[in-house]
Amino acid sequence: MRSLVFGFILIGLGSLVACSVNKTQSLTDKKDIVIINEVLPEAQKPCFAGAYYRKLVSSHDYWRGIEGTVVLPTIVFDEERKHPKKTGQYLDNPSIYLGGSMGNQETDIGLTWEVIKEENGQVSKSRKAFRPFLRRTEHESGQKSIFENAPAQKEYYWYPGEEVKMSLLLIADKKVRFVVEGAGKKFERDFACDGYLLSAVGEFKRVNAIDQVANEGKPVQATKTKVLNAEWKETNLFRLIKNEIVAVPFKKTRYTEMMCPSASNFEVKANSNQVAKGAEVLSISGVSYR
Repeated sequence: MRSLVFGFILIGLGSLVACSVNKTQSLTDKKDIVIINEVLPEAQKPCFAGAYYRKLVSSHDYWRGIEGTVVLPTIVFDEERKHPKKTGQYLDNPSIYLGGSMGNQETDIGLTWEVIKEENGQVSKSRKAFRPFLRRTEHESGQKSIFENAPAQKEYYWYPGEEVKMSLLLIADKKVRFVVEGAGKKFERDFACDGYLLSAVGEFKRVNAIDQVANEGKPVQATKTKVLNAEWKETNLFRLIKNEIVAVPFKKTRYTEMMCPSASNFEVKANSNQVAKGAEVLSISGVSYR
């Protein structure tokens, strides 16, 4: 999984503290960079009950964010798990997202299967497209937890089979920038997160999930819902190196792999070249694959 080394060196904590990021700074595409004293990820982490999800989470280190390019999956719903109070909706809901944890504040930011506004101006009864969402937990500063969606406008709807690139970047103290673009559409939002500081250590993650309505913290509900063939083309972490934000591969040596509630609910296909750049084809099923 390791290939040629370009020999970039992390030049010290001082540059991490002193240098912020603005819109004009570019994100390089250099790969396989050596980071002196890089913190290794934990061998394992406990699952949090309530959903079927595969999470890749980085070490707790001086990361600045994460990005990934993915072909959105096909969804097959369990027709026996329809929402009793919302006609046309189900009790399972696919999502694909990034996020992080810094300063005891967690974020989940990406795409979730959502209702849309129809051409006639009416909100659809059923969920019909992936729409961006942003979530943060509360912070000791007094900042409140929040969940919000991108506006219900067609330029912010993405569909199975479309390729999108998502990125989450810490651009200043207490501010992250989320961008999702692909298939001729783009959504960008700067998001206030008081726990996220340029001088701090933190972790970032990539998640594919089948969320379940009103089930957070509870055992997963049996379901036949499947979310098939999400194809990650690559995934990178962001790091400040020599006063420049650099993208480094989110390869196997840089993440803790979580498959919850059980590895049997996931089918992961990847060759060695894909693994080296944070790529794979992933399917999730409520019914065990083995």
